[in-house]
Amino acid sequence: MFEVVKRDGLARIGKFHTRSGVLETPALLPVVNPKIFTVPPRELYDEFGFRALITNSYIIKNNADLKERALEEGLHKMLDFEGVIMTDSGTFQSHMYGEVEVTNEEMVQFQKDIGTDIGTVLDIFTEPYWTKEETAKSIEVTLERMQVACDMKGEMMINGVVQGSVYPDLREYCAEKMATMDVDVHPIGGVVPLMEQYRYLELVDVIVSSKKGLNPNRPVHLFGAGHPMILALATLLGCDLFDSASYAKFARDDRLMFIDGTFRLADMQSLDCNCPACRGHTLESLKKLTKDQRTKVIARHNLYQITSELALVKRYIREGRLWELVEMRCRAHPALLDALRRIKEHSEFLELTEPISRDGAMFYTGVESRARPLFNRYEKRVMERYVPPTDKAAIFPDSGKPYSRAWAAEFDKVRRSGYTPIVISPFGPVPADLDEIYPLAQSLFPKLTDAETENTADALTFDFIEKMGFVEVKEYDEIDNDGTMEYDADQLRARAISNYQFGIEATNALFRGKIDIVKSRKTGKIRNVISDGEHILSLRAGDGLYTLRAEGAARILASVPSPFMRVVVNDDSVPFVSEGRNAFCQFVLDMDPEIRPMEEVIVVDKNDKFLATGRALLIKKEVESFKKGIAVKVRSGNGDEA
Repeated sequence: MFEVVKRDGLARIGKFHTRSGVLETPALLPVVNPKIFTVPPRELYDEFGFRALITNSYIIKNNADLKERALEEGLHKMLDFEGVIMTDSGTFQSHMYGEVEVTNEEMVQFQKDIGTDIGTVLDIFTEPYWTKEETAKSIEVTLERMQVACDMKGEMMINGVVQGSVYPDLREYCAEKMATMDVDVHPIGGVVPLMEQYRYLELVDVIVSSKKGLNPNRPVHLFGAGHPMILALATLLGCDLFDSASYAKFARDDRLMFIDGTFRLADMQSLDCNCPACRGHTLESLKKLTKDQRTKVIARHNLYQITSELALVKRYIREGRLWELVEMRCRAHPALLDALRRIKEHSEFLELTEPISRDGAMFYTGVESRARPLFNRYEKRVMERYVPPTDKAAIFPDSGKPYSRAWAAEFDKVRRSGYTPIVISPFGPVPADLDEIYPLAQSLFPKLTDAETENTADALTFDFIEKMGFVEVKEYDEIDNDGTMEYDADQLRARAISNYQFGIEATNALFRGKIDIVKSRKTGKIRNVISDGEHILSLRAGDGLYTLRAEGAARILASVPSPFMRVVVNDDSVPFVSEGRNAFCQFVLDMDPEIRPMEEVIVVDKNDKFLATGRALLIKKEVESFKKGIAVKVRSGNGDEA
């Protein structure tokens, strides 16, 4: 079983339950050659903290001594490793050396017999140079073998390897078929040649197309990916497990891994590393070691680089800042920068799991930051949901945040002249009434703006002005300041935020009759919205978005048809959710497919009766697939506003 503990878009920290313990993801499985222990498995567990490894059952089966020991002692005792053990089946040997003399059934049974925790089907490794027809035929063979393996696996978990070469549609097809089978882990296979040739751009397409078809409640393993420079990117795209033979392979070739690449010892000018393996060594002392001693030191160095980077990836996930780490890492190599830029083509898919808001600020690290789904989401919503209060626009330059404070006097003057203030920001057009919502106010951009960002912002603003139908547009300092038009900035802001967050139809249901605004005495910001004496909304200080109150939820239910904003739970869950307890995945019957993580939702029973308000943690596809975990963090139930 797999459950998500913390997420940042597609990236997730999870708990993968196996018969040899719970494995926290993202996790890397060091590849252990059963004939050569460059670093003994016991040390991998005790010294480095690896709780899982991968070894090759094909090698064990074809070595008489190893086979006998594995069958007699069991794999865990033979390797002296108490964590989770995954075994490969011989597929990679087939890729490297040609057909292996073993059947799929034999390999599955042998993996069961030696006590493997997670076995692997003998799939067909799809080469990047294969034709689409060749690839399609091989996928059918892999799927047939996969079904046989599922029928045979018993208590052993099984890997359902997604193949498909470089063809996104075949990858998605294979993934969809695998998702219907009794599979426990989904490795993405056939990618080693792409990584060896630095074809990271295509790797992005392969991962995303596979993720589209896979079941979210199973961990995804990127086979053969273990270099620290790729871990953040792959995790961002939704990979949970990795493996590396390179830590030992590179060490035998005197190559050291770092987050910015791999370097030969002979070419290095200094050893600027303070990992436990390198501590106390200089470049000269490392070179003077015997070959065997040097291999062991470098292998340990490589492992420490991997563990350090994985720990950093987890920290950034917890802080909701993984995008920043990925952007920094992808500038280490032009091929990785290509991959980062490729992500923008998949923004629509990534937006599905992009949270509505985050706790911290968004850091803009360059034009590639525009690949983040939050940019596309903002552009779409401001174009579709903003309703200008006047038919004339006053254009302001980006200068200080929030804009309504930086330009307070100027905003007031143009508004009294009948103009709607619009700031041209790095996000594009920002109406004054939206300047405090996430991510507009909670973002940091360099003061020296690059030309591409400026051009994009100008183009988006032009499209926005055209879409809004303004009959007159002027620079703010070109407007006469003798207007007398009356306006209520708080009322305009309150409604504009609601339009942006909930949509125009829901806002019309919420804002009716007499609207009163309650403001903070300390900050002067909006705190609560009262409609006809009823408390309908509260504005969060952190992200400038609303918390939905019970009366507000009731109005939306009465006016906007299902499934809008709804999460429907079964009868067993009704009394608990009504008391303010969280709604769990296994009790959810249905939910609005437009709901995104951290979005305000309304929990209802199967008759559309109001039960509670809260914030969603997962999207519909995830809730439908997970057997454990919170779907909605409930705030209050049945009108009991805590």
